[in-house]
Amino acid sequence: MNASEGPDLSRMLSLADFERLAAERMDRETFDYISGGAGDEVTLAGNLTAFARWRLRPRVLRDVSVVDASATMLGARLRLPVGVAPMAFHHFAHPDAELASARAAAHAGGVFCLSTMSSRSIEEVAAAADQAGGGARWLQLYVHRQRARSEELVRRAAGAGYGALVVTVDLPVAGRRERDVRNAFAYPQVFGNFPPPRAVSGEEAPLAAVVGGFNDATLSWPDLAWLRGLSSMPVVVKGILTGEDAALAVEHGAAAVVVSNHGGRQLDRTPATIDVLAEVVDAVAGRAEVYLDSGVRRGVDILTALALGARGVFVGRPMQYALAVAGAEGVRRAFDILATELATDMALLGVRSVDELNRGHVTRSE
Repeated sequence: MNASEGPDLSRMLSLADFERLAAERMDRETFDYISGGAGDEVTLAGNLTAFARWRLRPRVLRDVSVVDASATMLGARLRLPVGVAPMAFHHFAHPDAELASARAAAHAGGVFCLSTMSSRSIEEVAAAADQAGGGARWLQLYVHRQRARSEELVRRAAGAGYGALVVTVDLPVAGRRERDVRNAFAYPQVFGNFPPPRAVSGEEAPLAAVVGGFNDATLSWPDLAWLRGLSSMPVVVKGILTGEDAALAVEHGAAAVVVSNHGGRQLDRTPATIDVLAEVVDAVAGRAEVYLDSGVRRGVDILTALALGARGVFVGRPMQYALAVAGAEGVRRAFDILATELATDMALLGVRSVDELNRGHVTRSE
């Protein structure tokens, strides 16, 4: 998958550079799994194009000699309000898998969110992050039909120092990802947190269908109370696209919500997350923190989301591409690119800290 000689990372000037190089270095089926979406991939494409419809409104003659991009997310002070989104099976991109991604996030001062379906265990990833200086780490949870399995994962995460439980709510069943079906992309035999499950839909079932097959499709709002009772970790609800559901999440005790359409991998033709962010922020009305994923590729994307009320953003596919290109160093470089872009763009926008950002800094153009 990876060339024997690593690339010159100084030549990686944008996150898009990693995607181009990863496409050359990864086998087609694996690249399709990471890069693909559901249905006609309308939402997948829309997550990117929607950001381009937003314009920034810079203010000038402000003292921006010192710019500070640090922020807090659930009480943790971060040098950068950016996290690695939870993504399954990092070993598809690099042998060091989530260990490399967690180390890079810790070094950058961002958040690392570990997927339930990780290649490495909760405990191994915690140890890797601690060796790199610690930092915020959260666990993403798919609630299993056998809920005792999920309870065990939560207990392990709490014991290993994870700071939040991120419950994904937009995958009661798997979306129809046609690239994976065409490629017969089956699930791997590498599961960091439990033994490889028996294929629910047959040995040749696509990975997404297998994962969706053992998720608990009966999960509903009252179950948040059960999840909150499993540990002292705050519960974050990931997969919110409407103000109505954002309000319900808060009413049922969520400490934060993630505006997410699963990177366009679940229900196609849902709106781009940046276009519904303000609606969710208004519905939450300061009672919980709001984050955003899906489509973040540039510092100006981060600025736009923060100006519309997000506390931070999560980046998915580009981090996988960076991991595939150069392991932990690739992910560190991806964080560095975003940090440099964000600081530059903040200065040009006329703000010295993320707390100064507000809706007056953005406008939407058709």
